[in-house]
Amino acid sequence: MTLTFIDTNTLPRKKSTGQGEVAEVLTEALCGARNVQGSLRFLKSAESFAPAASDNHQLIYLMDGKGTIRLNGTDYAVEKGAGIYLGPSETASIRANGASLKLFHLVVPRIPK
Repeated sequence: MTLTFIDTNTLPRKKSTGQGEVAEVLTEALCGARNVQGSLRFLKSAESFAPAASDNHQLIYLMDGKGTIRLNGTDYAVEKGAGIYLGPSETASIRANGASLKLFHLVVPRIPK
């Protein structure tokens, strides 16, 4: 197995309508990752991100900034270092408050039984 270094500052960002910009950082094409996907998401003030409910496990970690996570109808103030785990079929939304947010979004498929 080889070690791969990825300079995330040089990766292209894609615009996601109303949900900030996304840079894929952990994919099969970049580093051979087959059972996991990772991306950085950049939200400007008042933008939000709501990952779609899926059959996967999702982890969203707040790398920089302050915002609000809405989970099950309740808002939670969050800042750098906060995170949320979403199990299969769960969803939440994350909104930037004031300044911008930098999120790490990790998606792992459910392990078959």
